[in-house]
Amino acid sequence: MLLFLNVLERPVPVEGQPMDPELRKSWGWWKVKKWTVHILNRLYTRFGDLKIQNPETKGFAQMFQKNYAGKILECHLNLLNVIRVGGYLPDRVTNLILQYLSNSITKNSMYSLLQPRLDVLLFEIVFPLMCFNDNDQKLWEEDPHEYVRKGYDIIEDLYSPRTASMDFVSELVRKRGKENLQKFVQFIVEVFRRYDESPMEHKPYRQKDGALLAIGALCDKLKQTEPYRYELERMLVQHVFPEFSSPVGHLRAKAAWVAGQYAHINFADQNNFRKALSSVVSGLRDLELPVRVDSVFALRSFVEACKNLNEIRPILPLLLDEFFKLMNEVENEDLVFTLETIVDKFGEEMAPYALGLCTNLAAAFWRCMNTAEAEDEADDPGALAAVGCLRAISTILESVSRLPHLFVEVEPTLLPIMQRMLTTDGQEVFEEVLEIVSYMTFFAPTISLEMWTLWPLMIEALADWAIDFFPNILVPLDNYVSRGNAHFLTCKEPDYQQTLFKMLSSIMADPILEDSDIEPAPKLIEVVFQNCRGQVDHWLEPYLRITVERLRRSERPYLKCLLVQVIADALYYNAPLTLSILTRLGVATEVFGLWFQMLQQKKKSGQMTNFKREHDKKVCCLGLTSLLALPADQLPADALQRIFTATLGLLVAYKEQVAEAAKEEEAEDDDDMDGFQTDDDDDEDADGSDKEMGVDAEDGDEADSIKLQKLAAQAKAFRPHDEDDDDSDDDFSDDEELQSPIDEVDPFVFFMDAVQASDPARFHSLKQTLDFHHQALANGVAQHADQRRVEIEKEKLEKASAASAASQRQFLRFHPYLKKKKPRGQYEGRMCKRSFGIWMLGVLGCLSGSAAAAANLQNCTI
Repeated sequence: MLLFLNVLERPVPVEGQPMDPELRKSWGWWKVKKWTVHILNRLYTRFGDLKIQNPETKGFAQMFQKNYAGKILECHLNLLNVIRVGGYLPDRVTNLILQYLSNSITKNSMYSLLQPRLDVLLFEIVFPLMCFNDNDQKLWEEDPHEYVRKGYDIIEDLYSPRTASMDFVSELVRKRGKENLQKFVQFIVEVFRRYDESPMEHKPYRQKDGALLAIGALCDKLKQTEPYRYELERMLVQHVFPEFSSPVGHLRAKAAWVAGQYAHINFADQNNFRKALSSVVSGLRDLELPVRVDSVFALRSFVEACKNLNEIRPILPLLLDEFFKLMNEVENEDLVFTLETIVDKFGEEMAPYALGLCTNLAAAFWRCMNTAEAEDEADDPGALAAVGCLRAISTILESVSRLPHLFVEVEPTLLPIMQRMLTTDGQEVFEEVLEIVSYMTFFAPTISLEMWTLWPLMIEALADWAIDFFPNILVPLDNYVSRGNAHFLTCKEPDYQQTLFKMLSSIMADPILEDSDIEPAPKLIEVVFQNCRGQVDHWLEPYLRITVERLRRSERPYLKCLLVQVIADALYYNAPLTLSILTRLGVATEVFGLWFQMLQQKKKSGQMTNFKREHDKKVCCLGLTSLLALPADQLPADALQRIFTATLGLLVAYKEQVAEAAKEEEAEDDDDMDGFQTDDDDDEDADGSDKEMGVDAEDGDEADSIKLQKLAAQAKAFRPHDEDDDDSDDDFSDDEELQSPIDEVDPFVFFMDAVQASDPARFHSLKQTLDFHHQALANGVAQHADQRRVEIEKEKLEKASAASAASQRQFLRFHPYLKKKKPRGQYEGRMCKRSFGIWMLGVLGCLSGSAAAAANLQNCTI
């Protein structure tokens, strides 16, 4: 430690220092200083806080803090003083010293040492570092592209004294704002005043630039602090807006950046918002490249904050044109982020521009990739911008998802990207490309033969190196099987069925892969069985064989559930054939024993430990129900009773979960409708509802948890299910919202049809042997099946009516004089939902054997 302090304190000799800035910062003396500061920073970060020390390091930390931390601070302040008197200090050394000082702000003992010299540090060292300087001016004039790159490069921030100065000021006012915020703001106001009062030829442009940077850096703090938050609009009008027309380019750029930082404040005068937006848009056509880039960056905030899109809608074509002109000049991911925001905001209104946008983004992507390959750096701005281009393309495809003809138009533009980047060349953008493939295979009218050329690329990548992307690959493979079913089944060159089985069998048999790695595999087998029902009999035994083999050595509960569901899907596909295969393999008793054991496992709350999703329960119901339809010689009486009662239990659990989901959806609709209620009113309603439904507080918390999990699940399809804990409350996987062929199958109707179609007398006899509880469940299921038949017919009529209305709306689009306004009640449809809720209670009562509830059900009108 003494050696480090000696190196810090020793002055650097003037003689021998190179004059060239690049050589000077690499000179031996300065390199020793830099690494010494770096090491001391690391020590301070690790041992400067006693609260985070373990017993082994606490002694050293106490010694370091007591004897050295303060001395290091003193040496750092002395080094920074060189800048104050016009001396030289390398940027990296300055950055590291300011990091040390920033970390000292929160520690009382260190802050007390810093405080006597704080004003000098803040106003004579840190603020000048925030100001525009000679090096900035030289770079601005000689290489504006490099100026832009450095300004937006996160790697440059690690070396930048300006970034470290901004961080120091932000940390100071955040942690010690009571004694520092006011005086710093007053200092900035004084800079503004001097600037305003100075004649044009003597205005302190660079100090004004630093003051604007400081105001932007303190945005979050000022928006939360009185009285400043009430003065922000006036500050923008007086000190920021005038610089949009400044003769100095860097002030025009800084004005755009600051305006973007404050775009989300509540403007008392909306004309000020419009003026700022107009000025930022004008900046897109500025002669100076950095001004145009900062204007694009600011525009994103204005688009997000804009409440009336009519402010932007008329100039949308102009904006897009300027965007792509700029993208041809600069590879910057922030440009793409702004474009992504605009597309997301305007949605289907972007349809007329979709083809042009995708074409321009594809061209920009290839340029960025070429630059990244030339630089051979994954974190090169070109590589980051390439990822941004693909994300923007995905956003565009999502925004026009209801316009399938557009996907046909953009396919030739995007296909070369997908073909190249689904190989090892695209490992850095693989996830983004798979998302585009998912959109193209799902929303296009049909999957073209050209798109089918991507199948072998994905299969090969998955078998070779892309196992970590299996959940992402699952989505487009599902689309190929479900939406390109005929081609999947009939094509033999290549044989898609064979390549799929080869890949899945290899993955499921791999002893090295963890259970969590192969979870998408049984989901994909399910896709095949459900979408190719009756057409892949020859694949039933191979898939069942690899499923049972993996089931025997699986440890993760969720994977076991998925593998058992493959058995259930096979039974639903063809119960006699599946049962004969399982019997021939000698695993029928083993498989069904494990299945029933998993069905019986319960949590402390009474909920099922396994098969947590609605989809899981439904698949199991359909599989077991398919067994009930088998003749008596294939299904003995004891097995029939066990399967029958297990299916009843599953149907009840499924019904309860559907009812809970319906209740949550109704609550969400009521929240949207009654948003004007106070929090107290909401709490009161919630409590009353819970009491009415017979739900206690613990169940309410669980419902809230499930609701949040479902919302999270919708964020990204087929992300791996995390279940490290058998008692986890994660009842929903991320594919809960995905479409499936069994969506149209009602498990209650399917159950009753199977019972009635096979041997009614046999089931009547079976019912007599059941206990009262299961008899009541059977009666309730039968009643609910009848009710569901009525509802299904009603839903069909409603769909037909909706389709007719949609056709009429399409007709009226071209005959506007035929439109007639129709009054619509504020609460239309709400009573229907409430009646449904009451009726649901009756059904649950029937299922649980409650006579009173059953009577209520009969009296309830839907």
